[in-house]
Amino acid sequence: MRIGYTDMDQSESKQARKAALTQKITGNFEKVRGCFGDRRMILFIVFVALFLDNMLLTIVVPIIPDFLLDLRAKNKSAVMEKVLEGMNHSCLKYFRVPDLSDSPRRVPIYASRGHSPHQHLSVYLKHMFSANALQADEHGADISNYNLFPSTFVSNSTFNDTQSRRWLQQLDFCQASLNQSVHKLRRETAGNEHIQIGVMFASKAVVQLMVNPFVGPLTNRIGYSIPMFTGFLIMFISTVVFAFGQTYGVLFFARALQGVGSACSSVSGMGMLATVYTDDKERGRAFSWALSGLALGVLVGPPFGGICYEFINKEAPFLMLAVLALLDGLLQLLALKPAVRPEAEKGSSLWQLLKDPYILVAAGSLTFGNMGIAMLEPSLPLWMWEKMKASGWQQGVAFLPCSISYLIGTNLFGPLATRIGRGVSAGVGMVLCGVCLFATPFAKIPEHLILPMFGLGFAIGMVDSSMMPIMGYLVDLRHASVYGSVYAIADVAFCMGFAIGPIISGSMVQTVGFSWMLWFISIVCVVYAPLTLLLRNPPKREEAKALVDHNADKTGGLSTIPTTGAQVDNTNLPLGETLGYDPTAGGQRSYGYN
Repeated sequence: MRIGYTDMDQSESKQARKAALTQKITGNFEKVRGCFGDRRMILFIVFVALFLDNMLLTIVVPIIPDFLLDLRAKNKSAVMEKVLEGMNHSCLKYFRVPDLSDSPRRVPIYASRGHSPHQHLSVYLKHMFSANALQADEHGADISNYNLFPSTFVSNSTFNDTQSRRWLQQLDFCQASLNQSVHKLRRETAGNEHIQIGVMFASKAVVQLMVNPFVGPLTNRIGYSIPMFTGFLIMFISTVVFAFGQTYGVLFFARALQGVGSACSSVSGMGMLATVYTDDKERGRAFSWALSGLALGVLVGPPFGGICYEFINKEAPFLMLAVLALLDGLLQLLALKPAVRPEAEKGSSLWQLLKDPYILVAAGSLTFGNMGIAMLEPSLPLWMWEKMKASGWQQGVAFLPCSISYLIGTNLFGPLATRIGRGVSAGVGMVLCGVCLFATPFAKIPEHLILPMFGLGFAIGMVDSSMMPIMGYLVDLRHASVYGSVYAIADVAFCMGFAIGPIISGSMVQTVGFSWMLWFISIVCVVYAPLTLLLRNPPKREEAKALVDHNADKTGGLSTIPTTGAQVDNTNLPLGETLGYDPTAGGQRSYGYN
């Protein structure tokens, strides 16, 4: 007995030493593996994916218009000659050709969400063509470096004699002649430039709109990880093409290709979050964090792109973004382990989901809530130029309060909307959108736009952070808990606002004017707002209830449907078990969950 005990004791001692050595060697690795197996890592991956996607979306705004103008006007002396040809011949002696190697990138241009260019040829020409008086009067008074934008010398008391005043009056006449020539050239060329740049910028939203309906059902068949990783690959390729593209056609291809990658990343990311965050309150908080990645990308993209383009070159910002994308891809390989993991349950088809009135109400909120800012992007800068004589940087900075407040709104109303009701939160956001859009045309100076633009971004954040989580909740409540298709609908609704808004903006400004365009969409937002109240307590469908009861029987009474009152405590349960089935046929366990 003693010998046996000793042998067993020695054996256990060896086992303990081996375990200690193994833990010493692999302990850190196990901690790292545990970190990658945490659902917070999936939230971080979705956050980074949305951040990079929207950073690429907006990083091109200060770069592409200027770059294309450089391509179209490499021989700037010919453009200068065309301007001077339209002037009075007697004025030509006052002008010298400036340094034409300088590009118009001195004009700072930014954007809110990057769907429309804010570069105006009149601003470009104003900085490109410098008018200088190189003459001296009969008394030898030098009138040099006289810039004709604007003319203020006529009333200058320094020039009292008749000869000087004659020179200055002629300069004033030449200023009007130059302005007329510049406006003529702008009418001839600016329209074509804006159409080309606008079509390029809009191509991303249009392609994403077309691809989304295919990505949703695809995730039901193969799971979320492969489409998510595919979105990373496509975005990486698009970024590299942007970096080295030198023609309009290549850049257009890169922009359209980004739409395919965005569709894959957005639908897969949102569906994945809805799958791993089954508690309604936690889901709302997770979506608010993910949407803050979208807002942060919109906020950081334009200044980052403009600074790199100004002080380094065109390739630099895109290559830096490509490196960040590679790191995101590495995270996906380690945490998601991309593989085919079809859904265990057959989800509702797109057509079945589209027939659900509650899903349509939520989708409509996303469309109309974002359409206002989409209509402002192409029209507000030009309106500021015409009504306020705002400079280029003022036109761009006007959108910054909107981006900042969107970031605040999404983070604040992610958890708060769960308490007050997501339908109420979205309804208040829609009304606030209408009020801010209605107030915008009354601004007289750029500073007056700060408050309505801040309120508009905050309101859009309320709508987005309320409607994105409720899409998953409606599927849990009224359909099978398979989320790919419903978030394809959500992304389509989001893109429709940014695809339709700029298209109707131009025609409405020409027909009814800028003010009535905004008043029209503000009325639409206010009228639509009461419909969101239907989402306060949407009813269950019998087939959904039957599915829940069936799953509850299998899991000992556990239900996926959040109830008003006593909430189900699933914090200590394995993630896959909280739904009554493993939503990706082993996907949760393949991610490393128990």
